[in-house]
Amino acid sequence: MTSIKNASWSLFEKIGFRFIFIYFTQIILFQNNGAFPFWYKIFAYPMQGMEKFISWLASNLYGIEEAVTTKMTGSGDTLFDYLVILTAFLIATIGTLIWSIIDRKRNDYTKLYYWLTMGVRYYVGLMLISYGMVKVIQLQFSYPSFYRLLEPYGESSPMGLAWTFLGFSKGYNMFMGIAEILAGLLLFRRTMTFGALITLMTAMNVMAVNYFYDVPVKILSTHLVIMTLFLLSRDIKRLVLFFFTNISTTLDIVKRPKFNKGLNLAMNSFKALLLGYVFIYGFVNALDSQKLYGSEAPKPELYGAYEITNFSINGDTITNYKNEKLWKSIAVQREGSLQVRKFPDGGASYYGVKKDSLVEGRLKLTSWSEQSESFDFNYKKIDSTGLDFNFIFKGDTIYGSCKRLGIKDFTLTNRGFHWISEYPYNR
Repeated sequence: MTSIKNASWSLFEKIGFRFIFIYFTQIILFQNNGAFPFWYKIFAYPMQGMEKFISWLASNLYGIEEAVTTKMTGSGDTLFDYLVILTAFLIATIGTLIWSIIDRKRNDYTKLYYWLTMGVRYYVGLMLISYGMVKVIQLQFSYPSFYRLLEPYGESSPMGLAWTFLGFSKGYNMFMGIAEILAGLLLFRRTMTFGALITLMTAMNVMAVNYFYDVPVKILSTHLVIMTLFLLSRDIKRLVLFFFTNISTTLDIVKRPKFNKGLNLAMNSFKALLLGYVFIYGFVNALDSQKLYGSEAPKPELYGAYEITNFSINGDTITNYKNEKLWKSIAVQREGSLQVRKFPDGGASYYGVKKDSLVEGRLKLTSWSEQSESFDFNYKKIDSTGLDFNFIFKGDTIYGSCKRLGIKDFTLTNRGFHWISEYPYNR
Protein backbone atom coordinates (compact mmCIF):
# COMPACT_ATOMS: atom_id res chain seq x y z
CA MET A 1 0.00 0.00 0.00
CA THR A 2 1.40 3.39 -0.99
CA SER A 3 1.97 5.74 1.94
CA ILE A 4 -1.10 7.83 2.60
CA LYS A 5 1.19 10.85 2.38
CA ASN A 6 1.63 10.24 -1.35
CA ALA A 7 -0.35 12.45 -3.74
CA SER A 8 -1.94 9.58 -5.62
CA TRP A 9 -2.24 5.82 -5.61
CA SER A 10 -1.47 3.47 -8.46
CA LEU A 11 -4.31 1.86 -10.41
CA PHE A 12 -3.50 -1.51 -8.82
CA GLU A 13 -3.65 -0.02 -5.31
CA LYS A 14 -6.97 1.69 -5.95
CA ILE A 15 -8.59 -1.44 -7.39
CA GLY A 16 -7.16 -3.57 -4.57
CA PHE A 17 -8.38 -1.16 -1.93
CA ARG A 18 -11.90 -1.10 -3.37
CA PHE A 19 -12.10 -4.89 -3.24
CA ILE A 20 -10.63 -5.10 0.25
CA PHE A 21 -12.92 -2.35 1.56
CA ILE A 22 -16.08 -4.06 0.31
CA TYR A 23 -14.97 -7.55 1.34
CA PHE A 24 -13.67 -6.69 4.82
CA THR A 25 -16.73 -4.55 5.56
CA GLN A 26 -18.98 -7.53 4.89
CA ILE A 27 -16.84 -9.83 7.06
CA ILE A 28 -16.85 -7.36 9.95
CA LEU A 29 -20.62 -6.88 9.71
CA PHE A 30 -21.78 -10.44 9.06
CA GLN A 31 -19.01 -12.60 10.55
CA ASN A 32 -18.54 -10.49 13.66
CA ASN A 33 -18.30 -13.42 16.09
CA GLY A 34 -18.97 -11.13 19.04
CA ALA A 35 -15.97 -8.86 18.40
CA PHE A 36 -18.05 -5.74 19.09
CA PRO A 37 -20.13 -5.59 22.30
CA PHE A 38 -23.88 -6.16 21.81
CA TRP A 39 -23.34 -6.52 18.06
CA TYR A 40 -25.85 -9.31 17.55
CA LYS A 41 -28.53 -7.20 19.24
CA ILE A 42 -27.66 -4.01 17.37
CA PHE A 43 -27.35 -5.80 14.02
CA ALA A 44 -30.11 -8.38 14.59
CA TYR A 45 -32.42 -7.45 11.71
CA PRO A 46 -29.70 -7.15 9.04
CA MET A 47 -28.36 -10.53 10.21
CA GLN A 48 -31.79 -12.10 9.80
CA GLY A 49 -32.07 -10.61 6.33
CA MET A 50 -28.62 -11.90 5.43
CA GLU A 51 -29.51 -15.43 6.59
CA LYS A 52 -32.62 -15.45 4.39
CA PHE A 53 -30.63 -14.03 1.47
CA ILE A 54 -27.90 -16.69 1.76
CA SER A 55 -30.51 -19.45 2.04
CA TRP A 56 -32.21 -18.13 -1.10
CA LEU A 57 -28.90 -17.98 -2.98
CA ALA A 58 -28.06 -21.52 -1.87
CA SER A 59 -31.13 -23.01 -3.56
CA ASN A 60 -31.54 -20.58 -6.47
CA LEU A 61 -27.97 -19.69 -7.49
CA TYR A 62 -25.56 -22.18 -5.97
CA GLY A 63 -27.71 -25.23 -6.70
CA ILE A 64 -27.61 -26.65 -3.17
CA GLU A 65 -30.59 -28.91 -2.69
CA GLU A 66 -30.38 -29.63 1.03
CA ALA A 67 -31.53 -27.04 3.54
CA VAL A 68 -28.74 -24.79 4.79
CA THR A 69 -28.88 -24.47 8.56
CA THR A 70 -28.24 -21.05 10.08
CA LYS A 71 -28.36 -22.22 13.69
CA MET A 72 -25.40 -21.82 16.03
CA THR A 73 -23.70 -25.21 16.28
CA GLY A 74 -20.39 -24.29 17.87
CA SER A 75 -18.68 -24.55 14.49
CA GLY A 76 -17.53 -21.55 12.48
CA ASP A 77 -16.95 -23.62 9.35
CA THR A 78 -20.49 -24.67 8.49
CA LEU A 79 -21.81 -24.76 4.93
CA PHE A 80 -23.66 -21.54 5.71
CA ASP A 81 -20.43 -19.83 6.79
CA TYR A 82 -18.67 -20.83 3.58
CA LEU A 83 -21.61 -19.54 1.55
CA VAL A 84 -21.37 -16.22 3.40
CA ILE A 85 -17.69 -15.99 2.44
CA LEU A 86 -18.40 -16.96 -1.19
CA THR A 87 -21.20 -14.42 -1.42
CA ALA A 88 -19.05 -11.70 0.15
CA PHE A 89 -16.30 -12.46 -2.39
CA LEU A 90 -18.72 -12.26 -5.32
CA ILE A 91 -20.29 -9.03 -4.05
CA ALA A 92 -16.82 -7.54 -3.54
CA THR A 93 -15.78 -8.53 -7.06
CA ILE A 94 -18.88 -7.06 -8.70
CA GLY A 95 -18.80 -4.01 -6.41
CA THR A 96 -15.14 -3.38 -7.25
CA LEU A 97 -15.89 -3.47 -10.97
CA ILE A 98 -18.78 -0.99 -10.66
CA TRP A 99 -16.85 1.24 -8.25
CA SER A 100 -13.82 1.31 -10.56
CA ILE A 101 -15.96 2.40 -13.50
CA ILE A 102 -17.87 5.20 -11.78
CA ASP A 103 -14.94 6.48 -9.66
CA ARG A 104 -12.01 5.99 -12.02
CA LYS A 105 -10.74 9.58 -11.75
CA ARG A 106 -10.13 9.54 -8.00
CA ASN A 107 -6.47 9.86 -6.98
CA ASP A 108 -6.60 8.15 -3.59
CA TYR A 109 -8.80 6.88 -0.74
CA THR A 110 -6.87 8.32 2.20
CA LYS A 111 -9.85 9.06 4.45
CA LEU A 112 -11.62 5.83 3.57
CA TYR A 113 -8.37 3.97 4.28
CA TYR A 114 -8.32 5.46 7.78
CA TRP A 115 -11.87 4.29 8.49
CA LEU A 116 -11.19 0.82 7.10
CA THR A 117 -8.03 0.39 9.17
CA MET A 118 -9.91 1.53 12.25
CA GLY A 119 -12.64 -1.04 11.63
CA VAL A 120 -10.10 -3.81 11.02
CA ARG A 121 -7.97 -2.82 14.02
CA TYR A 122 -10.93 -2.94 16.37
CA TYR A 123 -12.33 -6.13 14.83
CA VAL A 124 -9.06 -8.06 15.17
CA GLY A 125 -8.02 -6.42 18.44
CA LEU A 126 -11.29 -6.87 20.33
CA MET A 127 -11.70 -10.40 18.98
CA LEU A 128 -8.32 -11.52 20.25
CA ILE A 129 -8.72 -9.69 23.56
CA SER A 130 -11.93 -11.65 24.23
CA TYR A 131 -10.20 -14.91 23.30
CA GLY A 132 -7.24 -13.96 25.47
CA MET A 133 -9.46 -13.30 28.49
CA VAL A 134 -10.95 -16.81 28.45
CA LYS A 135 -7.47 -18.31 28.15
CA VAL A 136 -6.09 -16.36 31.11
CA ILE A 137 -9.06 -17.57 33.18
CA GLN A 138 -8.69 -21.01 31.52
CA LEU A 139 -12.26 -21.30 30.27
CA GLN A 140 -11.63 -22.12 26.62
CA PHE A 141 -9.18 -24.94 27.34
CA SER A 142 -10.18 -26.51 30.63
CA TYR A 143 -8.03 -28.89 32.64
CA PRO A 144 -8.49 -32.53 31.45
CA SER A 145 -11.81 -33.79 32.78
CA PHE A 146 -12.51 -37.26 34.13
CA TYR A 147 -14.32 -37.95 30.86
CA ARG A 148 -11.11 -37.19 28.96
CA LEU A 149 -8.82 -39.04 31.39
CA LEU A 150 -10.86 -42.24 31.10
CA GLU A 151 -11.08 -42.07 27.32
CA PRO A 152 -8.82 -44.47 25.38
CA TYR A 153 -6.08 -42.34 23.84
CA GLY A 154 -6.78 -43.43 20.29
CA GLU A 155 -10.44 -42.48 20.50
CA SER A 156 -9.78 -38.78 20.95
CA SER A 157 -10.39 -36.59 17.93
CA PRO A 158 -7.62 -34.29 16.62
CA MET A 159 -9.50 -31.34 18.15
CA GLY A 160 -9.93 -33.22 21.43
CA LEU A 161 -6.21 -33.98 21.47
CA ALA A 162 -5.42 -30.27 20.95
CA TRP A 163 -7.85 -29.22 23.67
CA THR A 164 -6.31 -31.71 26.12
CA PHE A 165 -2.77 -30.59 25.28
CA LEU A 166 -3.61 -26.89 25.57
CA GLY A 167 -5.79 -27.29 28.66
CA PHE A 168 -3.31 -29.35 30.65
CA SER A 169 -1.08 -26.39 31.52
CA LYS A 170 -2.45 -23.33 33.31
CA GLY A 171 0.84 -21.56 32.66
CA TYR A 172 0.62 -22.13 28.91
CA ASN A 173 -2.95 -20.83 28.97
CA MET A 174 -1.67 -17.67 30.65
CA PHE A 175 1.08 -17.35 28.04
CA MET A 176 -1.36 -17.73 25.13
CA GLY A 177 -3.91 -15.43 26.73
CA ILE A 178 -1.45 -12.60 27.37
CA ALA A 179 -0.12 -12.90 23.80
CA GLU A 180 -3.65 -12.52 22.45
CA ILE A 181 -4.52 -9.65 24.81
CA LEU A 182 -1.50 -7.80 23.41
CA ALA A 183 -3.59 -7.40 20.26
CA GLY A 184 -4.96 -4.44 22.22
CA LEU A 185 -1.95 -2.56 20.83
CA LEU A 186 -3.84 -2.50 17.52
CA LEU A 187 -6.38 -0.14 19.06
CA PHE A 188 -3.88 2.70 19.11
CA ARG A 189 -2.51 4.15 15.88
CA ARG A 190 1.00 4.73 17.23
CA THR A 191 1.39 1.11 18.33
CA MET A 192 -0.53 -0.44 15.43
CA THR A 193 2.48 -1.80 13.54
CA PHE A 194 4.15 -3.23 16.65
CA GLY A 195 0.82 -4.73 17.71
CA ALA A 196 0.28 -6.17 14.23
CA LEU A 197 3.66 -7.94 14.33
CA ILE A 198 2.76 -9.61 17.63
CA THR A 199 -0.79 -10.31 16.47
CA LEU A 200 0.40 -11.87 13.22
CA MET A 201 2.45 -14.47 15.10
CA THR A 202 -0.42 -15.13 17.51
CA ALA A 203 -3.07 -15.39 14.79
CA MET A 204 -0.89 -17.61 12.60
CA ASN A 205 -0.38 -20.00 15.52
CA VAL A 206 -4.14 -20.12 16.10
CA MET A 207 -4.73 -20.69 12.38
CA ALA A 208 -2.14 -23.50 12.31
CA VAL A 209 -3.82 -25.30 15.24
CA ASN A 210 -7.22 -24.92 13.56
CA TYR A 211 -5.98 -26.30 10.26
CA PHE A 212 -3.74 -29.10 11.46
CA TYR A 213 -5.99 -30.31 14.29
CA ASP A 214 -9.23 -29.93 12.32
CA VAL A 215 -10.71 -27.28 14.60
CA PRO A 216 -13.79 -25.76 12.87
CA VAL A 217 -12.72 -22.13 13.22
CA LYS A 218 -10.61 -22.08 10.05
CA ILE A 219 -12.56 -19.30 8.34
CA LEU A 220 -12.27 -16.86 11.24
CA SER A 221 -8.61 -17.54 12.04
CA THR A 222 -7.65 -17.23 8.36
CA HIS A 223 -9.37 -13.85 8.13
CA LEU A 224 -7.63 -12.63 11.29
CA VAL A 225 -4.29 -13.42 9.65
CA ILE A 226 -5.30 -11.78 6.34
CA MET A 227 -6.57 -8.66 8.12
CA THR A 228 -3.38 -8.39 10.18
CA LEU A 229 -1.31 -8.67 7.00
CA PHE A 230 -3.42 -5.86 5.55
CA LEU A 231 -2.56 -3.65 8.53
CA LEU A 232 1.12 -4.45 8.06
CA SER A 233 1.09 -3.97 4.27
CA ARG A 234 1.52 -0.17 4.44
CA ASP A 235 4.80 -0.61 6.33
CA ILE A 236 6.10 -3.78 4.73
CA LYS A 237 8.84 -2.00 2.73
CA ARG A 238 10.00 -0.10 5.79
CA LEU A 239 10.04 -3.26 7.89
CA VAL A 240 12.13 -5.06 5.28
CA LEU A 241 14.58 -2.16 5.25
CA PHE A 242 14.72 -2.10 9.05
CA PHE A 243 15.24 -5.83 9.56
CA PHE A 244 17.37 -6.77 6.55
CA THR A 245 19.38 -3.68 5.55
CA ASN A 246 21.37 -0.90 7.17
CA ILE A 247 19.23 1.77 5.53
CA SER A 248 17.58 4.06 8.09
CA THR A 249 13.80 4.31 7.92
CA THR A 250 10.76 5.33 9.96
CA LEU A 251 7.25 3.95 10.29
CA ASP A 252 4.34 5.81 8.74
CA ILE A 253 1.65 6.27 11.40
CA VAL A 254 -1.90 6.39 10.09
CA LYS A 255 -3.18 9.96 10.33
CA ARG A 256 -6.63 10.66 11.67
CA PRO A 257 -8.67 13.00 9.43
CA LYS A 258 -9.22 16.46 10.87
CA PHE A 259 -12.37 16.60 12.97
CA ASN A 260 -13.78 19.41 15.06
CA LYS A 261 -13.08 19.40 18.78
CA GLY A 262 -16.54 18.11 19.67
CA LEU A 263 -16.26 15.07 17.41
CA ASN A 264 -12.72 14.38 18.58
CA LEU A 265 -13.87 14.48 22.20
CA ALA A 266 -16.83 12.22 21.43
CA MET A 267 -14.63 9.66 19.62
CA ASN A 268 -12.02 9.62 22.39
CA SER A 269 -14.69 9.28 25.07
CA PHE A 270 -16.37 6.43 23.20
CA LYS A 271 -13.01 4.68 22.81
CA ALA A 272 -12.30 5.00 26.54
CA LEU A 273 -15.74 3.60 27.41
CA LEU A 274 -15.34 0.75 24.92
CA LEU A 275 -11.92 -0.25 26.27
CA GLY A 276 -13.18 0.03 29.84
CA TYR A 277 -16.12 -2.20 29.03
CA VAL A 278 -14.02 -4.77 27.17
CA PHE A 279 -11.30 -5.06 29.80
CA ILE A 280 -13.21 -4.51 33.04
CA TYR A 281 -16.56 -6.09 32.22
CA GLY A 282 -14.88 -8.77 30.10
CA PHE A 283 -12.61 -9.79 32.94
CA VAL A 284 -15.40 -9.74 35.54
CA ASN A 285 -17.67 -11.71 33.21
CA ALA A 286 -14.92 -14.28 32.63
CA LEU A 287 -14.49 -14.70 36.39
CA ASP A 288 -18.25 -15.17 36.79
CA SER A 289 -18.25 -17.75 33.98
CA GLN A 290 -15.43 -19.58 35.72
CA LYS A 291 -17.70 -19.97 38.76
CA LEU A 292 -20.60 -21.16 36.60
CA TYR A 293 -18.94 -23.75 34.36
CA GLY A 294 -15.18 -23.41 34.80
CA SER A 295 -12.76 -24.77 37.36
CA GLU A 296 -14.55 -22.92 40.20
CA ALA A 297 -18.00 -24.32 39.36
CA PRO A 298 -19.76 -26.26 42.15
CA LYS A 299 -18.89 -29.96 42.14
CA PRO A 300 -21.72 -32.53 42.12
CA GLU A 301 -22.07 -34.94 45.03
CA LEU A 302 -20.55 -37.88 43.14
CA TYR A 303 -17.81 -35.81 41.49
CA GLY A 304 -14.98 -38.09 40.42
CA ALA A 305 -14.06 -41.12 38.35
CA TYR A 306 -15.00 -44.61 39.48
CA GLU A 307 -13.36 -47.84 38.35
CA ILE A 308 -15.75 -50.81 38.42
CA THR A 309 -14.41 -53.56 40.67
CA ASN A 310 -17.45 -55.84 40.77
CA PHE A 311 -20.45 -56.10 38.45
CA SER A 312 -23.26 -58.66 38.61
CA ILE A 313 -26.37 -59.17 36.50
CA ASN A 314 -29.27 -61.08 38.06
CA GLY A 315 -26.94 -62.40 40.75
CA ASP A 316 -24.21 -63.60 38.37
CA THR A 317 -20.87 -61.84 38.62
CA ILE A 318 -19.67 -60.82 35.16
CA THR A 319 -15.97 -61.41 34.48
CA ASN A 320 -16.12 -61.86 30.71
CA TYR A 321 -14.68 -58.61 29.35
CA LYS A 322 -16.28 -59.26 25.98
CA ASN A 323 -19.72 -58.86 27.54
CA GLU A 324 -21.20 -55.60 26.23
CA LYS A 325 -23.32 -55.22 29.36
CA LEU A 326 -20.28 -55.03 31.63
CA TRP A 327 -19.51 -51.54 32.86
CA LYS A 328 -15.88 -50.42 32.94
CA SER A 329 -16.07 -47.04 34.65
CA ILE A 330 -18.33 -44.23 35.78
CA ALA A 331 -17.40 -40.54 35.67
CA VAL A 332 -19.23 -37.53 37.09
CA GLN A 333 -17.73 -34.18 36.05
CA ARG A 334 -20.58 -31.67 36.14
CA GLU A 335 -23.96 -31.32 37.74
CA GLY A 336 -26.65 -32.98 35.63
CA SER A 337 -24.54 -35.44 33.65
CA LEU A 338 -22.87 -38.82 34.07
CA GLN A 339 -20.66 -40.90 31.80
CA VAL A 340 -20.51 -44.70 31.63
CA ARG A 341 -17.85 -46.66 29.75
CA LYS A 342 -18.45 -50.30 28.92
CA PHE A 343 -16.43 -53.26 27.80
CA PRO A 344 -15.20 -54.52 25.41
CA ASP A 345 -14.30 -51.31 23.49
CA GLY A 346 -14.62 -48.78 26.30
CA GLY A 347 -17.17 -46.75 24.36
CA ALA A 348 -18.85 -43.95 26.29
CA SER A 349 -22.55 -43.48 27.03
CA TYR A 350 -23.81 -40.21 28.50
CA TYR A 351 -26.79 -39.76 30.78
CA GLY A 352 -28.70 -36.80 32.08
CA VAL A 353 -28.97 -36.87 35.87
CA LYS A 354 -31.90 -35.81 38.00
CA LYS A 355 -31.78 -36.25 41.75
CA ASP A 356 -34.76 -37.95 43.39
CA SER A 357 -35.99 -35.53 46.05
CA LEU A 358 -37.96 -38.26 47.86
CA VAL A 359 -35.35 -41.02 48.08
CA GLU A 360 -31.86 -40.40 49.42
CA GLY A 361 -29.15 -41.97 47.30
CA ARG A 362 -31.20 -42.25 44.13
CA LEU A 363 -30.64 -40.64 40.76
CA LYS A 364 -32.78 -40.86 37.66
CA LEU A 365 -30.55 -41.44 34.63
CA THR A 366 -31.80 -40.71 31.10
CA SER A 367 -29.71 -41.51 28.06
CA TRP A 368 -28.74 -38.50 25.94
CA SER A 369 -28.96 -40.57 22.75
CA GLU A 370 -32.13 -42.53 23.61
CA GLN A 371 -34.60 -40.50 25.66
CA SER A 372 -36.74 -43.61 26.26
CA GLU A 373 -33.75 -45.28 27.99
CA SER A 374 -34.27 -44.23 31.61
CA PHE A 375 -33.76 -45.95 34.96
CA ASP A 376 -33.35 -45.32 38.69
CA PHE A 377 -29.73 -45.51 39.83
CA ASN A 378 -29.40 -46.28 43.56
CA TYR A 379 -26.04 -45.69 45.19
CA LYS A 380 -24.29 -45.77 48.54
CA LYS A 381 -20.96 -44.04 49.12
CA ILE A 382 -18.30 -46.07 50.92
CA ASP A 383 -16.42 -43.36 52.79
CA SER A 384 -14.50 -41.40 50.17
CA THR A 385 -12.96 -44.43 48.52
CA GLY A 386 -15.76 -46.06 46.62
CA LEU A 387 -19.37 -46.57 45.70
CA ASP A 388 -21.91 -49.40 45.68
CA PHE A 389 -24.83 -49.16 43.28
CA ASN A 390 -27.80 -51.08 41.93
CA PHE A 391 -30.53 -50.57 39.36
CA ILE A 392 -32.97 -52.41 37.12
CA PHE A 393 -32.39 -51.98 33.40
CA LYS A 394 -34.40 -53.73 30.66
CA GLY A 395 -35.50 -56.45 33.07
CA ASP A 396 -32.01 -57.10 34.47
CA THR A 397 -31.20 -56.46 38.13
CA ILE A 398 -27.70 -55.07 38.34
CA TYR A 399 -25.41 -54.65 41.33
CA GLY A 400 -21.94 -53.15 41.26
CA SER A 401 -19.06 -51.79 43.28
CA CYS A 402 -16.40 -49.33 42.27
CA LYS A 403 -13.25 -47.64 43.49
CA ARG A 404 -13.08 -43.87 43.40
CA LEU A 405 -10.22 -42.30 41.46
CA GLY A 406 -9.01 -38.80 42.19
CA ILE A 407 -7.63 -36.32 39.68
CA LYS A 408 -4.07 -37.28 40.74
CA ASP A 409 -4.60 -41.01 40.13
CA PHE A 410 -3.69 -40.60 36.45
CA THR A 411 -0.17 -40.37 35.07
CA LEU A 412 -1.02 -37.29 33.03
CA THR A 413 -2.12 -35.30 36.06
CA ASN A 414 0.31 -36.57 38.71
CA ARG A 415 3.59 -36.32 36.81
CA GLY A 416 4.20 -32.70 37.78
CA PHE A 417 7.11 -30.46 36.79
CA HIS A 418 10.79 -31.40 37.04
CA TRP A 419 13.82 -29.17 36.62
CA ILE A 420 16.14 -32.18 36.63
CA SER A 421 15.32 -35.33 34.63
CA GLU A 422 18.01 -37.97 34.21
CA TYR A 423 15.91 -39.68 31.55
CA PRO A 424 12.93 -38.55 29.44
CA TYR A 425 9.61 -39.56 30.94
CA ASN A 426 7.86 -40.06 27.60
CA ARG A 427 4.86 -42.37 27.76
